[in-house]
Amino acid sequence: MIAVRVTLIATAATRNQRRTEFPGDAPLDAAGERLARQSAMRLQGCERVLIGPTVAARQTAEALGLTGTVAPALADCDYGRWAGGSFEAIAAAEPAAIAAWLADDMAAPHGGESHLELKARVGAFLDHVGATLTGHTIVVAPPAVIRAAIVHAIAGTPQSFWRIDIAPLSRTMLTRSNDEWRLRAVTPIGVQEVEP
Repeated sequence: MIAVRVTLIATAATRNQRRTEFPGDAPLDAAGERLARQSAMRLQGCERVLIGPTVAARQTAEALGLTGTVAPALADCDYGRWAGGSFEAIAAAEPAAIAAWLADDMAAPHGGESHLELKARVGAFLDHVGATLTGHTIVVAPPAVIRAAIVHAIAGTPQSFWRIDIAPLSRTMLTRSNDEWRLRAVTPIGVQEVEP
């Protein structure tokens, strides 16, 4: 019997994603908001909605017709001084820092949050939901948060974080029974292309 079901919906596209920039607190771009509004009818009911505190998460939830509670634990990874900057430009200016960040789960050369810290924060949130709530919870959050949730749910290795692609407006379902998380499905609710 499945007691807990969590559907994680990735935020719609922002300018940062389309330009391959480190996420800042950017709003949805016009195409992302339009596609989210078109996708609103594709969601099923739930007991609760939890929304990341970023502008994009709140705008995505609103465009999808979802109202809920803002959960600080669903904040995007803090990329420190890299936030909003181009990955290509930062890699050219700070190649050793980028290499360390990609190779070491504990590295935070940007002065923000390491991926280890992100995964611990998201994992603790997910386990709290699994231990204290029942039924279906919809979560609207940035892609990095969803990748961290998947890694936690499947007990993935640190490098598995980099092997998961989360498209804008994709839907990832996690279920919990017998104190174990399972990845049930990853499906689109909208089709939105973002340049890799």
